[in-house]
Amino acid sequence: MPDFSLENELDGIVAGVDEVGRGALAGPVISAAVVFFSRTNITTEINDSKKLTPQKREELYKEITSDINIKYGIGTADINEINQYNILGATKLSMKRALINLNMALDYVLVDGNQPPDVPWNVKCVVNGDNLSVSIAAASIIAKVIRDRFMMQLHNDAPEYNWYKNKGYGTKEHIQALNRYGISDHHRKNFAPVSLLVVKF
Repeated sequence: MPDFSLENELDGIVAGVDEVGRGALAGPVISAAVVFFSRTNITTEINDSKKLTPQKREELYKEITSDINIKYGIGTADINEINQYNILGATKLSMKRALINLNMALDYVLVDGNQPPDVPWNVKCVVNGDNLSVSIAAASIIAKVIRDRFMMQLHNDAPEYNWYKNKGYGTKEHIQALNRYGISDHHRKNFAPVSLLVVKF
């Protein structure tokens, strides 16, 4: 389970940042940044969002975002930015925006993975960070809940792809819908197999 070992090794205000949606075929990439002002009396259930049920993610999202000892920021890179900058560039952009939207001075940033965003603070990249750092895990929960909600709303614009269920990821059902209906304005044109269908449709 994640803990505050990494945060406690660093002096000052530490933010954890994580993204969701990097591997999807459709929709934005969304990042969250989280700062814990107190590292005591925190629920021990915070974990990598991928290891939690949707119901548990929602419960923890409400708990985290309503805690006065926790501050969070959200950053998004939309489909046009993903198509323009590629997913790595867009991911870094969304992380940068999440950190900026904290609207506070930071001493350190813990980033999930090995690709740091271009920010003016000290950055420590942590591979598998959402399983190690509570701040990163909390960020993964917030980003996941917000993106899932967005994709469920986007489902209404293009129900044939069933984003309500697959959240834009490349499930067998989603691929079949792409082959049948072609691509939508919300699909990432530089992602295979979407890129293979751009000419076809």
